Amino acid sequence: MELAILFLVVFSSSSLLQHATAQTCDAAITFSNDKLYTACNVLPYHSASLHWNYFASNGTVDIAYRASGSSASWVAWAINPNSAGMIGANAFLAFTNTTTGNVAVFATRFTSYSVQAADVRDEELAFTVYDKRAEYSNGYYTIYASLELPGNTTRQNTVWQASSDFSDGVPNGHPLSTANRQSMSTLDFLSGQTASGGGNSRLHRKNIHGVINAISWGILLPTGAIIARYVKVFQFADPAWFYLHVACQCSAYVVGLAGWILGLKLGSQSKGITYHKHRDIGIALFCLATVQVFALFLRPDKNHKYRWYWNIYHYAVGYAVIILSIVNVFEGFDILDPAKKWKNAYIAVIATLGGVALVLEAFTWAVVTRRRSSEKPHNGDNTTNGFYA
Repeated sequence: MELAILFLVVFSSSSLLQHATAQTCDAAITFSNDKLYTACNVLPYHSASLHWNYFASNGTVDIAYRASGSSASWVAWAINPNSAGMIGANAFLAFTNTTTGNVAVFATRFTSYSVQAADVRDEELAFTVYDKRAEYSNGYYTIYASLELPGNTTRQNTVWQASSDFSDGVPNGHPLSTANRQSMSTLDFLSGQTASGGGNSRLHRKNIHGVINAISWGILLPTGAIIARYVKVFQFADPAWFYLHVACQCSAYVVGLAGWILGLKLGSQSKGITYHKHRDIGIALFCLATVQVFALFLRPDKNHKYRWYWNIYHYAVGYAVIILSIVNVFEGFDILDPAKKWKNAYIAVIATLGGVALVLEAFTWAVVTRRRSSEKPHNGDNTTNGFYA
């Protein structure tokens, strides 16, 4: 039995490990004012990338669009609220002002393909823009903007461009190359997924990390503990309760291992960002859980003189792991800051498990107390039932 469980843990962990450590977007880019972004997508054209922080509480996003080019060129990034492509795009254009030598950024709407120089001006967009600025350094333009997502939806049509064509000192026109014509995609600022399904979003991996760990450490582990504590009271469930307990806890460990490794990978790619409390609890949690899993192979027989000490150790470490798991899930919620419904859903699940545990605690105590009273020694018989030993 123990060897089969060990094989399952190792085999399943190796499969999940390969998925969890997949390489995607490298967000380790230094921005001015030490600004940090939790998500990024490498865009397929113009040596460009988009970095952002999404705030679910008010439907806003901070973006940094970065694209290569000379100081005599211009770059642009846009949201099109109603369709794909240039027509209807609400754009941010960055270029070097030839008069002042400073980098300027215009917020401009494009309503047709026949754009005149007079049409390229700094104006209000179809959505609220709280801040915008741009800079040029080391062969890259970077556009910074804080804005409200149109329609309060995270899924938006985006367009980006780069060119060296000017008219009357403002950006005007671009080549009709494949790169310029296909520089568009639909992006979900919450999941980080593009319309083409390219999983190069760091935020998407953070969400995967959170879901995996919430299910494994935060739900499966407490469920397995409830099975071990209460189901074993019923003699007809022996030894089925043990196999259910082991299956539940090993499944939690295997899935949680993938989430833990993914967390380490995310941490290594987040230079300058360290969530100390979340990281430290996660490391302690994994170490204790690993000791707990492999302690299965040192479990004495029921009647062994050291079984009582092993039980104390097993219970103490097990409950410590569960408490740390739940605490760290809530730490993860604070970091990811998802929509409130996800945190509320997890609270509902934990509250339900807690309610079930309270009901079973009262019921099983009544069962055990009644059983003990009916099995009191008679006629000087001082033996006890081995079920309670």
